[in-house]
Amino acid sequence: MTTLHHSATVREVAAQSNSEPAAWAGVQVLLLGLLEATVGLGVLGWLAGIAYAVANQALLGGAVQRSSRGVLGPADRVTSARGLLVGGVTALVADGGDHPVLLVVLAAVALALDFVDGQVARRTGTASAMGARFDMEVDAFLILVLSVHVAVALGPWVVVMGALRYAFVTASWGLDWLRGALPPSHARKVVAAVQGIALVAAASGLLPHPDVLVGLALASLIWSFGRDIAWLWRNAPASVEGVSHV
Repeated sequence: MTTLHHSATVREVAAQSNSEPAAWAGVQVLLLGLLEATVGLGVLGWLAGIAYAVANQALLGGAVQRSSRGVLGPADRVTSARGLLVGGVTALVADGGDHPVLLVVLAAVALALDFVDGQVARRTGTASAMGARFDMEVDAFLILVLSVHVAVALGPWVVVMGALRYAFVTASWGLDWLRGALPPSHARKVVAAVQGIALVAAASGLLPHPDVLVGLALASLIWSFGRDIAWLWRNAPASVEGVSHV
């Protein structure tokens, strides 16, 4: 009986790990429908939003199955809600960014919730490596999408802000020493947060000289990556697997 009960529990966990990411993808499509009904959403917006939902569901579903817990925790669900907003921003940007107020509101709420999921994870004792990685990927993609949007007005150099992290990961595929685990850094977290704030402020159109703010934010990001790369280079013999740059 114990074996049967254990097998049933395993099946229930496996079913939940498969169904919940798919359910979030379904909610993403509903959000796209809401955007369509309120501000209108063109073909490119729909394609980008659906592609985001499918990719997010596939990657998250695989990560959940590989994790030790096997299910999404409370903080992961907050991050998933943030991911929905990022999907909305993605659709609006792909559609031409013609609704800057809505775009800024969605992005600002997504950034604000970034301070919530970490608190939830700590208070519920459900912090995990998968959750931290999920949170980081949502942040990184939001910065990439916002940088593409702001680059239309300020110039292609802004895209560097969103592309640096992906360039770092790509380089690590061929350079083992870049895959070392970095030590915790408060400065790194602050710099990462500044990127989103600067891009949202620039996208709002309320700043007289947004290029200055975005330029300073990009400079701080280059400094942060440069410092971490230098640390990894100096400590290459002791490097371990797993990229942890935020």
